[in-house]
Amino acid sequence: MELKGKRIIVTGGAGFLGSHVVEELEKKGPSEIVIPRSKSWDLRNEETCRKLLHQVKPDLVIHLAAVVGGIGANRANPGKFFYDNMSMGLHIIEECRKAEVEKLVVTGTICSYPCLTPVPFREEELWNGYPEPTNAPYGIAKKALLVQCQSYRAQYGMNAVLLLPVNLYGPRDNFNLETSHVIPGLIRKYVEARDCGADKMVAWGTGAATREFLHVRDCAKGIVASAEKYDEAEPINLGSGQEISIRDLTMLIKKMTGFKGRIEWDATKPDGQPRRCLDTSRALKFFSWKAEIKFEDGLRETIEWYEEHKNEIK
Repeated sequence: MELKGKRIIVTGGAGFLGSHVVEELEKKGPSEIVIPRSKSWDLRNEETCRKLLHQVKPDLVIHLAAVVGGIGANRANPGKFFYDNMSMGLHIIEECRKAEVEKLVVTGTICSYPCLTPVPFREEELWNGYPEPTNAPYGIAKKALLVQCQSYRAQYGMNAVLLLPVNLYGPRDNFNLETSHVIPGLIRKYVEARDCGADKMVAWGTGAATREFLHVRDCAKGIVASAEKYDEAEPINLGSGQEISIRDLTMLIKKMTGFKGRIEWDATKPDGQPRRCLDTSRALKFFSWKAEIKFEDGLRETIEWYEEHKNEIK
């Protein structure tokens, strides 16, 4: 798909990932990028989605809008995470079909993978078990959207593709301790502990679980590349292909933020999925994409961004 001159809707375009996707899209010379804000456009409502598509008449829709959070937020809001993500995706995909939108790109989540998926996660393993229970409602809602995209392609010839990004991090991330993911949560905890002279910082779980992280700009480039070059039914992983334990991540952030105290592990809190690391070979094969930003460089940039903006963050 040639993006120059296209009318594009980016749901969630004002958010963490969405803002970076919009910046990448702007480089392609579209005629217009429309970002529906939630206070004006409640995408959980079918009629609202219909009006949005009718008003904008887009050539491309990139559906990024989601309700997301770390383990604590998922455990506290399983019903909300399922309903909001399911309903937004359901209505956007259906109304794109009715409006005969040329192409639709939907972001799923690696939380859809089975809890004990063999590492590295390959796309064909997606249906071989139940997701990690702490985030299963969110993961299953997103996985259902894959079924919808594939079903609509089979019956209606709709060009809908779904991507599976790994855990993201980077500037503009969510640093709210109630809803943040692990990297921004740790950065904020360490910086606050350092600034107040605390002698310890409490970290969740045992630190034994592993995670893979992808810089948000790399992810944004992958999403735009898929819009331009990928037209197949099967989902595609977006990740760095590098795995790090939470314990090692915690020590690295401690060092980079300059915190001098000790770490106390709260083993009463869950570790979540034991391991996460993706096979990203399909993204390289189908749209020549791979992650480029080195993890320590991206982490340093994220810490610097937080230090600069911490007084503005609630």
